[in-house]
Amino acid sequence: MTTTSERAPQASPRVSQSVFDGSRLRVVLLVDVYDGAQQQFLEAYEQLCHQVASVPGHVSDQLCQSIENPSQWLITSEWESAPPFLAWVNSEEHVRMVEPLHSCVRDTRSLRFHVVRETGGPAADDERRLQSMPRIGDGVIRHALTFTVKPGSEEQVKKILSDYASPEPRVDDSTRLCRTSLFMHGNRVVRAVEVKGDLLAALRHVARQPEVRAVEEAINPYLEQDRDLDDPESARMFFTRAALPAVHHVTAEAGNTPVERHALYYPARPGHGMRLAEVLARQDAAAADDPHGPVVRSTIFQRDDIVVRLIDVRGALDTAVPAPFLGLSDPGQVAELTTFPDGDPARVLDAARMDLVTDRRSPDA
Repeated sequence: MTTTSERAPQASPRVSQSVFDGSRLRVVLLVDVYDGAQQQFLEAYEQLCHQVASVPGHVSDQLCQSIENPSQWLITSEWESAPPFLAWVNSEEHVRMVEPLHSCVRDTRSLRFHVVRETGGPAADDERRLQSMPRIGDGVIRHALTFTVKPGSEEQVKKILSDYASPEPRVDDSTRLCRTSLFMHGNRVVRAVEVKGDLLAALRHVARQPEVRAVEEAINPYLEQDRDLDDPESARMFFTRAALPAVHHVTAEAGNTPVERHALYYPARPGHGMRLAEVLARQDAAAADDPHGPVVRSTIFQRDDIVVRLIDVRGALDTAVPAPFLGLSDPGQVAELTTFPDGDPARVLDAARMDLVTDRRSPDA
């Protein structure tokens, strides 16, 4: 195989997931179109692709139709790197752009890949960067949802979200729900899930469980964003806006050391969310090489100006030595990238700390 493109900088072997290595991104969208709606879908796509062409970081896209089933379509797009794609796909602009597709599409599935190797293509001096090495993961997919509740309802919401029966963790022979960690910071709720297997199948499985449905219905009156779970479009829009993707995960050598799970909420300055997440990711990747460091695992979730860092640490958070836990040791970075009023690391750590509502593991996780 002949590799024709420049490789991105060498990545840490401890980092199993990251969108920040600068390598090119290939996005694959599998689309199931309603019977008879193919022409409507094609027209909606043509309108969409003209709009996407002007999005920074977008390189190209292709639309393909199955040679076996005319209802199955495939959209592939190439991006200069993952951050510009994520900034676009998580934006309100994207929500508006794809709205014409909803009436003709039965189901979609989005897959995102860094380009590792390629043959042919551009000249060797072209600035098309490849992921430098394969990442080695633990088989766990991490994802989060976030939403806000009406101020003053926090205690009622905490009680509802902590007092329910755990859903059946087994989804099918290849997928199971491993862990659900739920935190609050003021009136913001963050629910982080860990899944082995198919994330989409796991999320759909959980949504169908009666105990989960009862909890979702119970918190509806307290949500700042209205939703109707009996209306598929309303539910889809809510969960689209609530999605908080994982953008970086790193694991240090921990052995059998007991760990505690904590979550930190970093309110980014407008337009600085991705940059803040990248700074935290680079710090976590460097810290993972320290065998005596307090942070054993770190997952960073980011959407727009919301950044949440889920950390498993040796012992409790130590405000006497806050920098390793906070991930931001420079008060200048705190002032530049966040809206924390005070740059003192100890006070920032205290302000960022989220309240644990519930942390549940499946029996064999």
